[in-house]
Amino acid sequence: MMATILSFGIWNWFIAAGILIILEIMAPGAFMLWLGLAALLVGVISLVVDWPWQAQSVAFAVFALASVPIWHRVGRRVEKPHDQPFLNRRSDAFVGQVFTLDKPIVNSSGTVRIGDTVWRVSGPDSPAGSRVKVTRADGAALFVERTAE
Repeated sequence: MMATILSFGIWNWFIAAGILIILEIMAPGAFMLWLGLAALLVGVISLVVDWPWQAQSVAFAVFALASVPIWHRVGRRVEKPHDQPFLNRRSDAFVGQVFTLDKPIVNSSGTVRIGDTVWRVSGPDSPAGSRVKVTRADGAALFVERTAE
């Protein structure tokens, strides 16, 4: 098996780079891309320098490890602000807002209607129709306090 791998010579790195980049295209996550680029870099250097496969493997490991901080630096710059920051955290968007209780809070549990959805709220006992302010959200549960309004 090793003889077969070594028979490809420097083309191993170009083949590995191609496979890793194709895997990145099929399952994007920006991880295989950097490994593919490290393999491509070793292949390009191998075109110029005649070095043993052990040195090539060490160079690949070094380039792959060096790509991690580069990936973090580039990845942070690429991320753009979303036009819907609360898309998957809808309840977090309600923090700081004031709503009217749909059902009274009894034993720290009640409901409030927001749009077409009924949300469970926790807070001090309050009658239905009271105005409450959302102080924090935990999943689908909203924590509220009474307001002076």
